[in-house]
Amino acid sequence: MPVKYKLLESINIFGSSGQYEIVIGTFIGLWLIWFLSKSRKTKRVGVSDEEVEKKLAEWRPESLVPEVDQNHPFLTPRLVSSKIGKRLTIDGRDCLNLATHNYFGFLADKRIEEKAISTTRKYGIGSCGPRGFYGTVDVHLDLEERLAKFMEAEEAIVYSYGFSTVASAIPAYCKRRDIIFTDEKVNFPIQKGLDASRSTVKFFKHNDSEDLERLLIEQAQVEAKNPKKAEKIRKFLVIEGIYMNTGLICPLPELVALCRKYKLRLFIDESISFGTLGRTGKGVTEYFGVPRHQVDMIVGSLEWAVASIGGFCVGSSFVIEHQRLSGLGYCFSASLPPLLTAAAITAIDIMEQESNDLFTKLRDNCINLHTRLSRLHHFELSALPESPVKHLFLRKEQNRQEEDQLLKNISDKCINRNLAIITPVYLHTERQLPRPSLRICVSNTLEEKDLDFAVETLEKCSNEVFQL
Repeated sequence: MPVKYKLLESINIFGSSGQYEIVIGTFIGLWLIWFLSKSRKTKRVGVSDEEVEKKLAEWRPESLVPEVDQNHPFLTPRLVSSKIGKRLTIDGRDCLNLATHNYFGFLADKRIEEKAISTTRKYGIGSCGPRGFYGTVDVHLDLEERLAKFMEAEEAIVYSYGFSTVASAIPAYCKRRDIIFTDEKVNFPIQKGLDASRSTVKFFKHNDSEDLERLLIEQAQVEAKNPKKAEKIRKFLVIEGIYMNTGLICPLPELVALCRKYKLRLFIDESISFGTLGRTGKGVTEYFGVPRHQVDMIVGSLEWAVASIGGFCVGSSFVIEHQRLSGLGYCFSASLPPLLTAAAITAIDIMEQESNDLFTKLRDNCINLHTRLSRLHHFELSALPESPVKHLFLRKEQNRQEEDQLLKNISDKCINRNLAIITPVYLHTERQLPRPSLRICVSNTLEEKDLDFAVETLEKCSNEVFQL
């Protein structure tokens, strides 16, 4: 075919195309022209070998292992070579134990030990998977039923690790657009739960219900400007029954009243108060006489009073069932080993059968020791009298490093004189690093002479340190 006929055929094809194709073709052609002209004008700047060598010489890579303070307690750990009970052996010294959260002495209870051994022979050691994936054993269901009955709740859920319980339960309900009001001194697991929720978090002063109401009033004023948006915002209040870092109890009746007034959902971490407060050990609701249904969810630990491993949540069936598909620590962690589950059930059995003796003796010891500790010259005592966890802060406040060293010296001297008292260690990633203290844990295994020995030894050791 002659060239002129081919050209005419191409023109006819192009002419039959729609206008939008012409516009697109024109745009692409202009863009190619612009791109090629710009690339020609661009001058590539080279880097000489000398400059590369200079940069490499100046580069200082970050160490894989950061520098650690040579006085860090993890570098000089103490060796415990005995069972944890009323007494324990630290670095070869037989010490009276005021250092561990063994409030009822269950770690040395033969009945619990025998039950754990028999359960191991029946089920083996581990459960081999998460609860939703072939990890549920009948003892798990028994423990949940017992906890719900003990706490007078509709239902309970058991986690395999105490830390992950509250850290999973909070983000299971609280989401990005929600608002959480919480105490400024909440423990580290709660802080991790708050971070995981991605909610807006507002902190109020420690145990200050008036400061909480101030924040609630401010939030109400903001919501009044945009009522439609406010309808989609859920509000929560997260607190502890007895605060791990201060030993003080929350003002629950006042907080419940604020929750009802401003429509907040209430979550309480009762890791310390579970089994220790109230006539039968049901925690702060029983202690204050607050109806159980006024608290949306109670979180507790099996690692303190019950002397096992794991944690639990109790509440309405709706609240608990939601966690079985949304509590990350429940869904993706191997379930609690059957032997530890059976140990927790046995501990609850003992608490129910011997409630008068157990709780009365622990309460008496807590109040008795509280009275004695409040008379020490060099310390300020922070705790509820009935609390099994008490903090001794230096009466004369100093900088953190000096307080750390003084308290460590006192602790070392106490251990050398056969009294186990420790300084709590905190992670530096905590939102608000707690003030250094001596943390004392009370149990119902202590006798009058033990309390006398503990206070006398603590007084002597502190006098020696401050006279140096």
